[in-house]
Amino acid sequence: MAWFKRTQKGIQTATEDKKDVPKGLWYKSPTGKIVDAEQLEKNFYVSPEDGYHVRIGSKEYFQILFDDNTFTELDKNLSSKDPLKFEDKKKYVDRLKDAQEKTNLKDAVRTAVGKSSGNDLVIACMDFSFIGGSMGSVVGEKIARAADYSLKHKIPLLIISKSGGARMMEAALSLMQLAKTSARLAQLADAGIPYISLCTDPTTGGTTASFAMLGDINIAEPGALIGFAGPRVVRDTTGKELPEGFQTAEFVLEHGFLDFITPRQELKRKVNLYLNLILNRPLQN
Repeated sequence: MAWFKRTQKGIQTATEDKKDVPKGLWYKSPTGKIVDAEQLEKNFYVSPEDGYHVRIGSKEYFQILFDDNTFTELDKNLSSKDPLKFEDKKKYVDRLKDAQEKTNLKDAVRTAVGKSSGNDLVIACMDFSFIGGSMGSVVGEKIARAADYSLKHKIPLLIISKSGGARMMEAALSLMQLAKTSARLAQLADAGIPYISLCTDPTTGGTTASFAMLGDINIAEPGALIGFAGPRVVRDTTGKELPEGFQTAEFVLEHGFLDFITPRQELKRKVNLYLNLILNRPLQN
């Protein structure tokens, strides 16, 4: 039985010689499944054990959707100001600075143009890691400018929503972005330029109340939380128990607010299939 007993005493390893397990080698999904991080990345950040779609950002979505991860970023250096001099637990300017340093992002959305399956596509992708993907003036402005670019160059637009809603630190200035982005999308519709909305986890608040539900086609990832107020707020307001799966993508699809749900592995193919059909382009294998 010596194989599990220490047969020699006094064996010690100096602290500087001890090996730490590198971070990020494993990922544990909410259902308790353990997945190798490298395998997870190769599977488009979807757990092969249970199909759980891990929350990712613009960097990963651009890799998935743009051919060879080649694109031109639009309005790259646009960043928020603090016209209201807002302060809660910390000053808004300090919160912005902290978020920028932590995420290496300027704000909660990145916009870019590139080829997807050989065809031009403009993508605006939100990043939840930047202050919860909240929609402030910069988010609204960058999405509006992305729509302007699509309109000018007659290129389809895809917006990937991942947001907790309007940014409270900008108050009414944030709420104005709902109208601004909606007006730009109406211009795209008038010009006959396709706009696809992809709702990912979570898509809530003012984002849902504006561009996230205005697509010519509205799609979502499996299991994504989609709604205006969160389940807890709805439950407390109505005083009623909510049905099982309330506000999941599957529930929203069943009630007619989505056109279809697509796994992330099929996202690029499905987006381009729809665009090929609606634009009367040759179908691709």
